[in-house]
Amino acid sequence: MINIKKDERLSVLNHSCAHLLAQAVKHLYPHALFWVGPVIEEGFYYDIDLGDITLTKEDLPAIEREMKKIAKDGKRIVKHELTKKSALEKFKDDPYKIDLIKRMDESMPITCYTQGDFTDLCRGPHVESVKECKNFKLLKVSGAYWKGDKNNKVLQRIYGICFDTPEELESHLKALEEAKERDHRKLGKDLDIFMTSDLVGKGLPMYLPNGYIIWEELENYIKGKERALGYKHVLTPPLGNVELYKTSGHWEHYQESMFPKMEVEGEEFVLRPMNCPHHMMIYANQIHSYRDLPIRIGEIARDCRYEASGALKGIERVRTFCQNDAHLFVTPEQIESEFSLVVNLILEVYKELGIKDYRFELSLRDPKDKVKYYPDDDMWNHAEDTLRKVLDHIGIDYTEKIGEAAFYGPKLDVQVRPAVGNEYTLSTCQLDFCLPMKFDLTYVDKDGSKKTPVVLHRAIFGSLDRFIAYYLEERKGLFPLWLAPVQVNVIPVNNEYHLEYAQNLVDLLRKENIRLTLDDRDEKLGYKMRESVMKKKNYAIIIGNSEIANNTVSYRKCGSNETTTLNITDFITMIKEEIKTRKL
Repeated sequence: MINIKKDERLSVLNHSCAHLLAQAVKHLYPHALFWVGPVIEEGFYYDIDLGDITLTKEDLPAIEREMKKIAKDGKRIVKHELTKKSALEKFKDDPYKIDLIKRMDESMPITCYTQGDFTDLCRGPHVESVKECKNFKLLKVSGAYWKGDKNNKVLQRIYGICFDTPEELESHLKALEEAKERDHRKLGKDLDIFMTSDLVGKGLPMYLPNGYIIWEELENYIKGKERALGYKHVLTPPLGNVELYKTSGHWEHYQESMFPKMEVEGEEFVLRPMNCPHHMMIYANQIHSYRDLPIRIGEIARDCRYEASGALKGIERVRTFCQNDAHLFVTPEQIESEFSLVVNLILEVYKELGIKDYRFELSLRDPKDKVKYYPDDDMWNHAEDTLRKVLDHIGIDYTEKIGEAAFYGPKLDVQVRPAVGNEYTLSTCQLDFCLPMKFDLTYVDKDGSKKTPVVLHRAIFGSLDRFIAYYLEERKGLFPLWLAPVQVNVIPVNNEYHLEYAQNLVDLLRKENIRLTLDDRDEKLGYKMRESVMKKKNYAIIIGNSEIANNTVSYRKCGSNETTTLNITDFITMIKEEIKTRKL
């Protein structure tokens, strides 16, 4: 979908439409007061104080009708400049505008825009007249804290979108409907992948049997890849002593994202937000020679991070998740080869899983930020230059992002563009000279001296939770056969005549480790077939008189109307080959 914020024309148009919305609301609710109405990637919104009135989606059509009426009138949008003093006087009865004005520079002119009977404080720019804003749609209404502070009043936030032509608007609205159908929260519920419960806790998803099959297959898949590259897998506890995180620096730099500490028998513990401190201690458990390196420690590890309830989203953004994590302990000479292996592993996994819409981003520190980042300019310059050199050498296109590095080192992030929502990070690889020094990690070099290893932090799937959310949306819930919770759905046409043959087939397929269901409900065949497609069961086998007479199966692939008939042995061979080769 279009990023409205990055399209200059659409950005101006949507900002102007936010003012049109505010004017219509003011007509309908004369007591309304307005905070801010910015352009966002998905269109625009305006935060409004309506006193005791709470808007619902049912109120939006009336606001839209008033907006269309104003747009049809076609008033010009006129810019005015005010001094700070005159602006304070003009908006003296509006505490929200007064708050904005008081924080503005005394020496700079303040601008406002007037359209007919409505004037709003704004930097602009705007379109020429409200008539240009006629192709719009209000999308939803929600609550939002004033200034984003939960201690402040809740305002009404109305979201909308605006385009130049009705065709563009219609196309975008269709894309939004498509996005709703792809939303992993909807698919997760429809396909029995995961559930949440307020009694268990917000942001704490639970995987149902179908979801755990996907989880387990992904875990086995990535562990197999890692073992082939010499990784050793470990299991570490999902909490740690506070002193562990003080040593690593996470307590100082990351505490706001951690759950509160708990005291037990004089010790202070915290639910772990990441796994590197535990893996550092595993490395420190033995004396190492340069001959031992690289040492590759991997783990599917449970982590917990405090996320504000408003930021939680299905299994994409949660308060507990499992990282596909690994830490590679290397000599300085091994950085390039090991980093290259990580990048190649990412590319291999993405190719096998059909992931195509992604880009690489090199996240660097902000040299001006002396609080967030470990204070060692030489270390940072060396680490960043090393990553640039490696990426250039292996020919990876990337963009640089200042201020997005971890506090201990730069990183390579793989940004994916999901089918729903905004771009986010899936895979990552971080270069770290800092934590090995903090934990006093060493290896014995060729000359007998002690040296400090360098650590690569890497996660190919990121977290399994986020990856499953991403893949659900990418595939519309229809997983490749090897990942599918239900690979085959056996449907007898008539239970009285066909159920025994169907049951014998089920027993045979189960012995071949094929995941399946038997739909022996007393329902019509058409109903069962439609439900099989809705539940994204990859193959539907239809058992009738002909199949029994010829000892065959007739099947349809999910989403296809074509029926194919094979003997049972050939069908099993076909299914097992598709699973083995992980065919997309």
